[in-house]
Amino acid sequence: MKKEDKMYLNSTNSIKVKKIRPGRGIGSGKGKTSGRGHKGQKSRRGVAIKSFEGGQMPLYRRLPKRGFNPIKKNNLATFNIENIQKLIDKKKIKNLEKIDLILFKKLKLVNKKIKKIKILGNGDLKDKVNLEVDFISKSAKEKLIKNGSTVKIKNI
Repeated sequence: MKKEDKMYLNSTNSIKVKKIRPGRGIGSGKGKTSGRGHKGQKSRRGVAIKSFEGGQMPLYRRLPKRGFNPIKKNNLATFNIENIQKLIDKKKIKNLEKIDLILFKKLKLVNKKIKKIKILGNGDLKDKVNLEVDFISKSAKEKLIKNGSTVKIKNI
């Protein structure tokens, strides 16, 4: 079939291209095998080869593997001493108030999924505080004891 035969003018004088109808006889140009070649998986009905990109490296193999989701997650939040001092300076925490996980969640400083808190020893603390935490580093413990603060470590 020639190119001119496929196009025709409709009543509004605009050109319309005739739709190709595969499998409608040898004269249509897409008869017999309907442009699918001979035999093989791709010639069959209802076959789509998933994620096959014609020999190009598939998307799922081009992208890097990211992350690891452990079965037992350690939902632990860490806070430095300087962060606690900043909260006291901003008057979000009173210096003799018990500082624990519940208080941090109430102030929305940690996510609700967090289950444990660890205090680290970066920075200095001017005020005395009352801490109840799960873990504490050696340097943080020394600084807090030197300051006169009370530290209670929960049993795991």
